[in-house]
Amino acid sequence: MEILLDTANISLIKRFIKAIDLAGITTNPTIVKKEGKIDFFNHMKEIRQIIGKDAKLHVQAVGQTKDDFVKDARAIWDNVDPDVYVKIPTTEEGLAAIKTLKAEDKHITATGVYTEFQAYMAMANGADYIAPYYNRMRNMNIDAVAFIKNVADRIALEHSSSKILAASFHNVEEVNNAIRYGAQAVTMGPDIMASGLGMPAIGKAVDDFQADWESIYGEGSSIAALAK
Repeated sequence: MEILLDTANISLIKRFIKAIDLAGITTNPTIVKKEGKIDFFNHMKEIRQIIGKDAKLHVQAVGQTKDDFVKDARAIWDNVDPDVYVKIPTTEEGLAAIKTLKAEDKHITATGVYTEFQAYMAMANGADYIAPYYNRMRNMNIDAVAFIKNVADRIALEHSSSKILAASFHNVEEVNNAIRYGAQAVTMGPDIMASGLGMPAIGKAVDDFQADWESIYGEGSSIAALAK
């Protein structure tokens, strides 16, 4: 299971990487827009520096045609690093770009996936990751759980190297469901991550444990202090 953070915000990446062994960071033009008109390539390089060379950085190509996507992909690899997973929308033109770039053994994430058909076409072209938009699918009355289960079953049946990278979550339970039904990876916004880790019951349990300890050993005491 891979846990990724869906953001380009440097401070939030630094915050959560301290607590979670993140498998990587995902970005797209909408996420980049939230950071303003950044120095794009240097910003992506900074993210790479923070997460390290072994984590996966996903950066989206922009355009409408195969040539658009291929040119953007090459620019990303040349100006950030050659190990970036370039996200390409799973349209007919996008699939053509994926086919071309996978023939060169490049890292590719097929994004904008709403249907099993798209997923199977991306698998056929060798996409490393297939990124379905979980909550958007639900809003369109598409059964996101069935999608993940069926595609995961197909990946297992064919021993495919493709992985499901589920994205576009509205709440923690959607993340849980994606993992529960077979997504090998999930990416969530910092708000979802914070919500999951900040459940009130968790904080109360921590407070209760500290209060019980201090009731025995005194206010401000700790186990470490006893060892001195």
